[in-house]
Amino acid sequence: MIEVIATLLRWLQLASNMILVGSCIFLAIAGSFHSPWVTRLQRALPWLGLLLLLGLLGILATTTAQATGITENAWRPDAWFALLQNTRMGHIWVGRALLALLVAAIALYIRYTPAARWRYLLCATVASLTLVVGSLASHAAAEELSVVSILPYALHIILASVWFGALPAFLVVCFACTAPAAHAAAAPSGLQSDAIARIHELFQSREEAVQAGAQALKRFSVMALPVMLAVIATGIIITDRMVDTTYAAMVSTQYGWLLNAKIGLLIVVLLIAARARATWLPLLSQISPQNTDKALAAGQRLRKWVSFEFVLALGIVLLATIVANTVPAKHAIIQNWPYTFRFSLAATWGEESVMLRAWAGIALLLLAGGALAYGRARHWDKKRRIGLPALAAVLALAVGLPPLAIDAYPETYRKTPVPFDTISIANGSTLFAENCVACHGLQGKGNGVLAKTFAKPPVDMLTEPHTAKHTAGDFFHWLTFGIPDTGMPVFADKLSEEERWDVVNFLHAMSRGYQARLMSPRVVPDQPQPSLGPPNFSYTAHDGSSGTLKDFRGQKNVLLVMFSWPASRERMEQLSALNAQLNTANTVLLAVPEDDPDSQEIAQMTAQVPFPVITQGAAEIVRSYTLFRRTLNKPDLLGEGSLPPHLEFLVDRFGYLRARWIPEADGPGWDNTGMLLQQLAQLNREKEILPPPGDHVH
Repeated sequence: MIEVIATLLRWLQLASNMILVGSCIFLAIAGSFHSPWVTRLQRALPWLGLLLLLGLLGILATTTAQATGITENAWRPDAWFALLQNTRMGHIWVGRALLALLVAAIALYIRYTPAARWRYLLCATVASLTLVVGSLASHAAAEELSVVSILPYALHIILASVWFGALPAFLVVCFACTAPAAHAAAAPSGLQSDAIARIHELFQSREEAVQAGAQALKRFSVMALPVMLAVIATGIIITDRMVDTTYAAMVSTQYGWLLNAKIGLLIVVLLIAARARATWLPLLSQISPQNTDKALAAGQRLRKWVSFEFVLALGIVLLATIVANTVPAKHAIIQNWPYTFRFSLAATWGEESVMLRAWAGIALLLLAGGALAYGRARHWDKKRRIGLPALAAVLALAVGLPPLAIDAYPETYRKTPVPFDTISIANGSTLFAENCVACHGLQGKGNGVLAKTFAKPPVDMLTEPHTAKHTAGDFFHWLTFGIPDTGMPVFADKLSEEERWDVVNFLHAMSRGYQARLMSPRVVPDQPQPSLGPPNFSYTAHDGSSGTLKDFRGQKNVLLVMFSWPASRERMEQLSALNAQLNTANTVLLAVPEDDPDSQEIAQMTAQVPFPVITQGAAEIVRSYTLFRRTLNKPDLLGEGSLPPHLEFLVDRFGYLRARWIPEADGPGWDNTGMLLQQLAQLNREKEILPPPGDHVH
């Protein structure tokens, strides 16, 4: 119950705050400062300020009860003060409350003083600041408190207030324009000329009043269009931050469904606003003795539909209030995908029939838009104007969407609980060798000794983009339940859940490793590849240092050297001499022995080495990064695969694998000191292009 009350109170204070902003903006731009409706609006402003204060007080009470877990604290002032003093949320509330008091005072001042634009703008500005301070408690502020993170939220709520908050003022003007006029008493047939003159004078006064009100509405309407476009633009930015990169979160999480409901209501609102702007408002503003009835009828329709728009807008604000207190979609866990299919361009695009039908669907959508515009221009009747475009749109969806659909499972969008690191990949490699090689082959190409016994051979998970086309959850489902009629067995009774995720991580590492065959010793400027996020690893080195690869993210580039001893002795000596310059180039060097050296060999190789040589964690690193050994000249697709005696990788400070040098495959490269330092200089010049790689595969 406390949650429902808290939601309603948040809605109350947000709506009143937004109406204060919008009403004052409307008054400032409308220009009709001597009309009766101005007085009505000014009288309402202090009451809105009072509602804002009451809503904030209610929020403090309910938040205290929710934060402490004790319902009785909702009416205990000492508990309120403790929250205000000791929490960031409390400090934000104090700021909002002080600004709300100032808004109420300004509104009261406006109520008893002559109309003036600067007073309205002052009230709107302070009310907007109240909203801005409130945005400090938004989802974005919870992740990162900065101007960049807060600005889209602040702009979105202020711009939405300019539209939504002005609707009550808009309606007041509509009602004033369309209210029934006082009619003269019925006169005898011989109506005197002076009575006729008075009636004519009354009619002219009403006409002028309607025209003045219509002009005020038109001035606001001109501003409303760019404001709504800006609201949509900032909304897209916020949605991009709060929703996962796939559409899945939009149709399977509470946050997504609430957001869809908001978008649905907004579409209806935009349709009403478009009709009001294009039809009813122009008719109302053209009132004259010849078309009085037609103009007033348009005004009454305008009043009716804007009233409905305001009700929908209240629903949007309520949904926004709920969304603000719902776990963002990108953090929500999709444990069970509720549908038996999903749409995927990656898994379907490329087949001629799929592309043909998809383009046909797009063409039909364009045809629907063209039919809508043509029907309006030619003044088709309503059935044809709406029916034909709707039919074309339905056909577009029926033709274009089905080819993009593939099978999906409850686990399809489940986030992997096991991190994509070298320990998991090494474990997955062992499990794959023990359970999968007979069918899938040593390197996952689908060429195992049993492959020819199946009617449909196992898929090539190495050189074909099969792994990239399906989610990690898909693979987990197939490992758990098998694939009927293919020979893929059930592993749920043989491998634990963690082991199945280890196999999934290995498959993704293997696929990424094959994509890395395009890499060379040269960094491609400003082009980090999302598919080349290197596996994270933990390590302990001979000098006592320890950490993870991820520790260097955002700070230093990493030169990861996998060497064999004594074959790499010369290169290690060269790197030792270069170490100071590497440090100057904002780069740390981590050396990983490929074999399993004993203590005497470790002592020999580290005697004069100024950089860490990893001793614990090396075996898992070698097994994982060996998957990135392939080059275009040496694809290494058969047998168990060979480990080059020496490999070096450059990982930029944002966490992406950017270049690789294999002496036996690439020839001369980073043994040229100038070339290596040149590549590092390139990485140091780059700014962040992509967000850091995820810790889990998807």
